[in-house]
Amino acid sequence: MSACQKLGVTFALDDFGTGYSSLTYLRRLPAELLKIDQSFVRDMLEDEADLAIVKGVIGLAGAFHRGVIAEGVETALHGERLLRLGCELAQGYGISRPLAARALLLWLDSWTPDPSWSHGAHPVRHA
Repeated sequence: MSACQKLGVTFALDDFGTGYSSLTYLRRLPAELLKIDQSFVRDMLEDEADLAIVKGVIGLAGAFHRGVIAEGVETALHGERLLRLGCELAQGYGISRPLAARALLLWLDSWTPDPSWSHGAHPVRHA
């Protein structure tokens, strides 16, 4: 991983908080991002336990000087809540359905974030 990073490749620990992810990986692997698993993000608006896990992963990312990205952002409300929690990167149908490579540039030229994502201290940026 370190050799790839010297070439400019970056890494994310995918589905953090599920399966075989552990704090040992977080401590030892030189990944730049933690990806919050969609199973927690999807229900965080209704389930206090899932919201606590999302908050915890965001806190761990900060403590270990890592970025964080949320999977499964399906609605503008998910995005707004994540921004308020300090998570500025996300993926999910609330942003875009999967695209063919040739459609990506057209999407980038025309996409605008939900207006609620532009308010407050966390301006939305294209990653």
